[in-house]
Amino acid sequence: MKKDFTPTLLDFGPVRFLLARHFGFCYGVENAIEIAFRTIDENPDKRIFLLSEMIHNPSVNKDLKSRGVQFLQDNHGQPLIPFESLNSQDVVIIPAFGTTVAIENKLKALGIAIEKYNTTCPFVEKVWNRSEQIAQKKYTVIVHGKPSHEETRATFSHAAVNTPTLVVNDMDETKKLAAYMLGKLSRSAFDQLFEGRCSEGFDPEKDLERIGVVNQTTMLASDTQAIADFLKQTMMEKYQLPADNVQERFADTRDTLCYATNDNQSAIYGLLEAEADMAIVVGGYNSSNTSHLVELCEAKLPTYYIDHPDRIIDAHTIHHFDFHHKLEKITQDYLASHQPLTIAMSSGASCPDALVENVIQKLCSYFISAEAYEAVVASL
Repeated sequence: MKKDFTPTLLDFGPVRFLLARHFGFCYGVENAIEIAFRTIDENPDKRIFLLSEMIHNPSVNKDLKSRGVQFLQDNHGQPLIPFESLNSQDVVIIPAFGTTVAIENKLKALGIAIEKYNTTCPFVEKVWNRSEQIAQKKYTVIVHGKPSHEETRATFSHAAVNTPTLVVNDMDETKKLAAYMLGKLSRSAFDQLFEGRCSEGFDPEKDLERIGVVNQTTMLASDTQAIADFLKQTMMEKYQLPADNVQERFADTRDTLCYATNDNQSAIYGLLEAEADMAIVVGGYNSSNTSHLVELCEAKLPTYYIDHPDRIIDAHTIHHFDFHHKLEKITQDYLASHQPLTIAMSSGASCPDALVENVIQKLCSYFISAEAYEAVVASL
């Protein structure tokens, strides 16, 4: 239970691994997986459906499908199985990202008890609750998130029930939003930029007078805080408010940042303070939180983003994902020739620890004089 974010060293002799202090499954993911597999065991004679991927990890989702679970939608909310084909005897599991109010109501109308099999992460629900609290005080909710992500769609939906709501993707969009608020961007430009990302009837003339920022929990915490700080400063400038009175126009929502996302990202900063030759990050290619860990590592080290040990073909070739351009790349001679070689490692919140272990073991197998995996781990 170390209190700092320094990495753990696994020294195999010719190759060394620096493991991030926090990596892999968070509480929300562990809880979701536990509920999902328990549901399968408890309902052997029922049809079991997932709204969409339980988590963004292909190995976990493949395992669920092998147990007979069917997916109702893809990650973008497009139907794979018609809701009309469901009946009240079917089991529908709500994934860790949560879902929209409209889908919740549609399932309830079919007589499906969603509460019993709802795996929505408690920290996602915390964001929803905080949104409702500031809505009651007449603040508009600004959601920092990827507009097409399941969690962002769910958070937007739950916030929009109570108050005008808008989604911003990044700081660039935030600056344009601020420019509109300060009269430096036209209404037509605002409408074009945020088309499809505002709640019904959103009126920027009046709905941006009091705001609060919440986030998709897997975004970079530092980015969310920077966006919140920027909009807070914008409100102070627009309304000529001193810092101690800014709450008149801007709600404090710092308590919506997910502890697990914060810890995993802070652990990457601690990891990068150590000297390493390269980094490997393991996680699903559609995993938002994993892509942010990769982004942090890329700033300092050659970084390889893989979703499975099989992406490591041999000691010379690795297949890895370029999340910036959404394509898989092949890199030759990815392992430096000098020894000892030091590899920084982490994984996303939806990645089983066994995959990280298998990656380490596979890489060690390319070094003839490497110490036995079991002996090194046992010495920690």
